[in-house]
Amino acid sequence: QVQLVESGGGLVQAGGSLRLSCAASGRTFNNYRMGWFRQDPRKEREFVAAISWSGEDTYYKDSVKGRFTISRDNAKIMMYLQMNSLEPEDTAVYYCAAQTRAGSYGSAYNYGYWGQGTQVTVSS
Repeated sequence: QVQLVESGGGLVQAGGSLRLSCAASGRTFNNYRMGWFRQDPRKEREFVAAISWSGEDTYYKDSVKGRFTISRDNAKIMMYLQMNSLEPEDTAVYYCAAQTRAGSYGSAYNYGYWGQGTQVTVSS
């Protein structure tokens, strides 16, 4: 069992930065590939970034490549998403999740543990 809690969201102007954190509980955190997803109320939940259990492999949605960086600290049982050069289109609720099913890292269906989400709002 893994419990996840996000923090770090807020209101920022376009071009600004935010760092999201995901605190996990549970000794099996290190076993999971972890991901960040986001959801605008008008859209389906979409993949943003993922990171392997070791942290060596990372994956990104095309529109955030070069702007967002995912990382994890297994010793602290934490995951992060550094977001730079934010755009109004990045406005959404951001969720961290742990992948529990085999398959694509980009499919929300393959993630069995989710946090409650943190709101990110980017003003133009």
